[in-house]
Amino acid sequence: MQKTILVTGSTDGIGLATAKMLASQGHAVLLHGRNPHKLADAQRALCALPGAGPIESHVADLSRIEEVEVLAAAIGERHGKLDVLINNAGILRTSDAVTRDGLDVRFVVNTVAPYLLTQRLLPLLGTSGRVVNLSSAAQSPVDPEALAGRVRLADMAAYAQSKLALTMWSRQLALMLGSCGPLIVAVNPGSMLGSKMVKEGFGVDGGDIGIGADILVRAALSDEFATATGKYFDNDSGRFASPHPDALDQGKSAALVQAIESLLFRLSADR
Repeated sequence: MQKTILVTGSTDGIGLATAKMLASQGHAVLLHGRNPHKLADAQRALCALPGAGPIESHVADLSRIEEVEVLAAAIGERHGKLDVLINNAGILRTSDAVTRDGLDVRFVVNTVAPYLLTQRLLPLLGTSGRVVNLSSAAQSPVDPEALAGRVRLADMAAYAQSKLALTMWSRQLALMLGSCGPLIVAVNPGSMLGSKMVKEGFGVDGGDIGIGADILVRAALSDEFATATGKYFDNDSGRFASPHPDALDQGKSAALVQAIESLLFRLSADR
């Protein structure tokens, strides 16, 4: 059965590999990227695959909250239903780590944008959809001041905190929505895979990105994940596992979600 699946950050790396796997299975794939030229190249590549389903593309810079809103609205205008949202887009190292709103770009792209996009697309996902959030083995306690843009962090510290924050809200939102919302799962696709992020961040080629794409496709479609809402899958160990303890602390997770909501309210009020 053909499904409609949005993959953010799908112009290269694990996102593109995942989109190719899904397209080759005949699913309708909605590509996303911030570079229109790379997005066009990705769309051509997917359309050329044997058995490819419908392919469309959406341009948005997820470091700009207003563009996240526009992306969500565009998906809603074109589709009455979305079967899967794969929040794959992420960033580790950049020459400009502060957004024009004064926030750390890692928190915005890795944590806040996928939260907002998920919230906006909930009506399309319904109770049968799935949200697959790209987490990481790198997880460290979240400094609320850093999330709010009042404290600056080094690249890896910001990345690790943003990925724990993503994992925390994944579980918290799954608990809050229960049977009234889609399945939400956080997935570590595998450490040091050969994505652009790993190459730029660590200066190594990394492992086979197909390993990461395969687990994201499984999380999106397989019965293996049918009851996985609120869980964390660690592809380094090949099983569902415990994330950082903070992600299992409902009080801390609830406070984290509230901090994200407060930040989004502030950004909305400033526009």
